[in-house]
Amino acid sequence: MSAPTNSLIAKSKSVVAPLAAAAVLVLTFAFFSGRNSAHAAAVAAAAPMDQSSVAPLVALDNAVEAVAARVTPAVVNVAVTSRVNADETGDGGDGQSQGQGFGGINPQDLPPQFRQFFFGFGGQGMKPQPQFEHGIGSGVIISPDGYIVTNDHVVDGATQIRVTLNDRRVFPAKVVGVDKLDDLAVIKIDTRDLPTIAWGDSAQLRPGETVLAFGNPFGNFPFTVTRGIVSGLDRPNPYSDDPRKPGDFIQTDAAINPGNSGGPLVDAYGQLVGIDTFIISNSGSFAGAGFAIPSQMVRASVDQIMKTGTVHHGYLGISINNVTPDNATFFNLPNASGAVISQVTPDSPASRAGLESGDVIRTLNGKEIPNSSALQVAVSEMTPGTAVEVGIIRNGKEMTLHATVGEYNEKGTEVAANSGSGREDGGKLGLAVANLTPDVRQQFNIPDQVHGAVIENVRSGSAAEDAGLAPGNVILSVDRKPVDDASSFVNAVHALPADKDILLLVWSNGGTSFLVIHPDQNQNG
Repeated sequence: MSAPTNSLIAKSKSVVAPLAAAAVLVLTFAFFSGRNSAHAAAVAAAAPMDQSSVAPLVALDNAVEAVAARVTPAVVNVAVTSRVNADETGDGGDGQSQGQGFGGINPQDLPPQFRQFFFGFGGQGMKPQPQFEHGIGSGVIISPDGYIVTNDHVVDGATQIRVTLNDRRVFPAKVVGVDKLDDLAVIKIDTRDLPTIAWGDSAQLRPGETVLAFGNPFGNFPFTVTRGIVSGLDRPNPYSDDPRKPGDFIQTDAAINPGNSGGPLVDAYGQLVGIDTFIISNSGSFAGAGFAIPSQMVRASVDQIMKTGTVHHGYLGISINNVTPDNATFFNLPNASGAVISQVTPDSPASRAGLESGDVIRTLNGKEIPNSSALQVAVSEMTPGTAVEVGIIRNGKEMTLHATVGEYNEKGTEVAANSGSGREDGGKLGLAVANLTPDVRQQFNIPDQVHGAVIENVRSGSAAEDAGLAPGNVILSVDRKPVDDASSFVNAVHALPADKDILLLVWSNGGTSFLVIHPDQNQNG
């Protein structure tokens, strides 16, 4: 390219560049001017802001403020101190805390919902020596003379409890009594004329109903209120360490965080409908799913504790599961309602009444039992010695049996089974089973009385894995026919049509349950 041509190009660039920039500025100005004009026109066209426009929001705010003002004075902060020796805290004797929990218990040894409600602080030192740990929780005043409800896991192991009221007064508190089955405790402070809130009826709650949660989240934000709805009812406890513990929890999206444990959940009238207890969260903080013990259960326990200092729960001696659309046909039921008995404890009220594994309880004293949680709660609230009529369906036939409710014993009674040797493959279910030898029992901590075939391996992505089966589970029956050993299990499975769902009775961690498994059609067996 010639020098003059290069010169012309350079000059043209020097002229075009400013022109282009100017054009961009003009277009940009025009764009934003047009946009601003359109926005201004829209604002001008909008209805003027007046009282009628915001009245619904203001009314909602006023209602929530009124409830909060009514409830907050009855909410308390519960600070707990526990003494623990260094050699009991898992610090290895080097004086360095390894994340020990409240009361000298390693958090990893507690159910997850308990770990995340504690703020443990271990002392330091080169030799094992007494340490102090501190926990923060919440509570609600239920009587003017100083009775307060909180969670058992808030005060468990406490050597000192201090309660801070909403008016900032601080009182020492003592434990009146606890209900470990329902994770409740009643504590008392020595004062009078305290503000309280009324009991509500949790049985009247409905999904979508507005509720407010109160407490002291994270121990640093006292007397907090959050608003949400009832997300669900009759929720089981996914972390329960005892299958006999009632579920029936209220699920809410009103934010509940560590430190809220023991605080009140109230309805739109400011009435106590639940006690905040745990959350489900991968992070340990609120993730949209908080759970509260319904007031129906709370009040029954609290009344007993205030009268006698103890709680006596009813007990039948059965393990139960929900009836589901999947398993209803196996029990010849007209619909998916009731609680199916998976295990009957020997020499228990249930066994003496003639109840059997596979019976489906549909009514209790004439009242419909929709699911296993409802049955657990109903029996738990009964006074030991109460006579009850149990309406069941057994092999498609309706029957009425008579039982006398016993008293729940925390230690409980184990039901169990058999032994053998050898290993078999479950084929189309995707699991390997073995006989219950002494070594296998020791490996998986299976009681001597448990009979059946133990699961040793579960193939990833198999029908067995989808059903929730795991190594160490013991298969007790196939389609309600007993399993004696690994061979009888495999024979029973192979004898069934390839496309038929299978009902298994499975022992796991001290409890039994019925599981429906959908065989993998791509497997031979």
